[in-house]
Parts: sequence; structure tokens; C-alpha cells
Amino acid sequence: MKPGRTLLELGASHCSDAQILAILIGSGGRGYSALDSASALLEKYGTLSGLMNRSLDEVAQIRGIKGVRALRLAAAYELCQRLLKEVSRDT
Repeated sequence: MKPGRTLLELGASHCSDAQILAILIGSGGRGYSALDSASALLEKYGTLSGLMNRSLDEVAQIRGIKGVRALRLAAAYELCQRLLKEVSRDT
């Protein structure tokens, strides 16, 4: 099942880290999918936090992750950081 369909039909909690990343990446290219790129990111950096502590240039070295896709991942990380700060202020 494609990552977007999994999220739509089963909910985000049923998606793997690679599937969530693939949704952010959006699409693949000739011969590889967004899920392939997402899996390559996790294979190289081990965890989401390992990935998110990398520079845009470093992340963009992964097949299928260039410019806008690297920016999307950086924006998602920043959004998570801001949400965590907001939640910690509210508790």
C-alpha cells in the first residue's frame, strides 16, 4: 500500500517512519520511489533524529532528495521543534 493511502485509510499512527518521510518527499524519480528515498535516508542516518540533525547539503546527497525536498524535511523538523517547545510551555 502506498504511504499516502496508508495514512488516509488507517491513520498516521499506522505509518512507518519511512512512509511519513515519503509523504513529505512527495514523489520519486525514474526507477525509484519516494519510499525508496525515505528508506535510504533512514538507512544512512539510523533514526529520524539522526536525519534531522544533518545539513541540507548532506541530506541532498541522497538519491531523490534535492533542493525543495530537503527544504521540506528541514521545515518539518523545525515545525516539530516548535511544537515541542509550545507543548512544554503549556505543561
